[in-house]
Amino acid sequence: MNILHIDCSPRATSHSRQLSAAIVARLLAAHPDARITRRDLGSDPIPHAESDYATALSSRETLDIGVANGATRLSEQLILEIEDADILVIGTPMNNFTVPSVLKAWIDQIVRIGRSFAPAPTGEKVGLLPDRPVYIAISSGGLFTGDNAKQPDFLTPYLSAALGCVGLKNLQFLSLQGTAFRAPEQLAADQEAMLAALNPA
Repeated sequence: MNILHIDCSPRATSHSRQLSAAIVARLLAAHPDARITRRDLGSDPIPHAESDYATALSSRETLDIGVANGATRLSEQLILEIEDADILVIGTPMNNFTVPSVLKAWIDQIVRIGRSFAPAPTGEKVGLLPDRPVYIAISSGGLFTGDNAKQPDFLTPYLSAALGCVGLKNLQFLSLQGTAFRAPEQLAADQEAMLAALNPA
């Protein structure tokens, strides 16, 4: 078994990193022989889409040229990492109601026409990657779910749509909320409760 572990926070001690690491530890307890493929977008971000890559995606003809001239090399590497993984674990903060730009840059590389999705005649995207469990650890300074929610959530619906369009639909969101004002013992208790309810794949 291979676990692809992705972190997005630039802070080494962030709540999302701690939660994603705890999820990986829980998975390793269930699968002690699993190997970890690590991609730390927070400390080693990938570049945002560049001109050659954007041009390659603009038509079928330019896509073939882009594959030939290496414009899609990074995209291919990232997609292969997903295909090689049995489980994905993504740790991300909620930045200004949605995903941080480093995670968006990763998504822009893995959502690629003809490789990870195909357009249907009716216009929707059909995922070409086999589904697998994806655990998404979210930290937020505010509250975005429940009766006491104070801010909108564009992160979870966006990731559901973006990952779903390439075929990754088995998503489990674990969110640690109110990190800006809740006591450490409250956050720790929330994390333990989420992990206790987690069903390792």
